Amino acid sequence: MPRAKGERRLEILKALAQMLEAPKWEKITTAALAAKLSVSEAALYRHFASKAQMYEGLIEFIEQSVFTLANKISQDEADGRRQAEKLTEMLLAFAEKNPGMVRVMTGDALVGEHERLQARMNQFYDRFEATLKQSLRTADDADSAARAGAILRYAIGCMHQFGKSGFSRRPTESFSAQRRYLLV
Repeated sequence: MPRAKGERRLEILKALAQMLEAPKWEKITTAALAAKLSVSEAALYRHFASKAQMYEGLIEFIEQSVFTLANKISQDEADGRRQAEKLTEMLLAFAEKNPGMVRVMTGDALVGEHERLQARMNQFYDRFEATLKQSLRTADDADSAARAGAILRYAIGCMHQFGKSGFSRRPTESFSAQRRYLLV
């Protein structure tokens, strides 16, 4: 039975994300990815022109997932501070549920890859910070830009700690206690 269009592409991205979840992470080669899928490297390149395109596929997943949830939070929660809190918690929970994506989000997996990938992750964070800033403006926070920046840096730090700990220090584990310092 033939595969549905895009099914192999999705399998490749899932395998790449799984490989990124290894606590003792090493740079992933297309040969190792092909071996994990029991296909040839040429088979990978039938679906992606380069390894950079594979990482772009993961970044697209991150963007779509996070901003779909962010839009829902913005629509469902009227209170700006509560919105910012839920946005932050959602980002941390997304990272916790997708440890392989954390390697992409923190840039670890992008070292030595095409610079446009890191630029795209930077754009992701700029957009997320703007979303936080808008939420805080809704709450009439006079310091919304600085607070949004601090919240984002906190979240990035939590994700780095999660990745560097081999995924043992969960990003959400101390947010309940620390949120009051961020969203005073």
